[in-house]
Amino acid sequence: MNEVTSAPLTIAEQLRAGLRRLGKAVVVITCWHEGRRWAMTATAVSELSMDPPSLLVCVNKSASLHGPLTGKANFCVNILHADHAHVSQACSGKVKGEERFSQGAWEAAPDGTPYLRDAQASFFCTHETHVEYGTHAVVIGAVTGVSWSGDVDPLIYLDGGYARAARLG
Repeated sequence: MNEVTSAPLTIAEQLRAGLRRLGKAVVVITCWHEGRRWAMTATAVSELSMDPPSLLVCVNKSASLHGPLTGKANFCVNILHADHAHVSQACSGKVKGEERFSQGAWEAAPDGTPYLRDAQASFFCTHETHVEYGTHAVVIGAVTGVSWSGDVDPLIYLDGGYARAARLG
């Protein structure tokens, strides 16, 4: 009887498999650049510092938002509510351009940066710097304002799909 063996996983494949086990809040990063709105669903977002208040976002070089963000556009990180899966889907994948704003209650900040009015939280940022690394750019933004709404119930991305956070205890 022939035994079927599979090729060992590359380090990148191992990393991807391991990261499927790391639940992350789903966000939509938005900006206003060269007269148009831009949006992209992401999970690679983190606080960087409280002094000065700042966030970092990681954006693939092939993403449409890469050019505006590395072009020093101000941006907003919108943490999605568990009921915002439709907003996440509209801001990713095959939907392009202005059509990404077809779902959700979008408004504009005074500088034109779009934000989701009923997001769990929206962090308004000015572009500070960015670093290109591998397939991505790491963009650092100085937080200039924060808004939030509703109860804490973020949309989570886990094992290739959406989930709700559950509190223990």
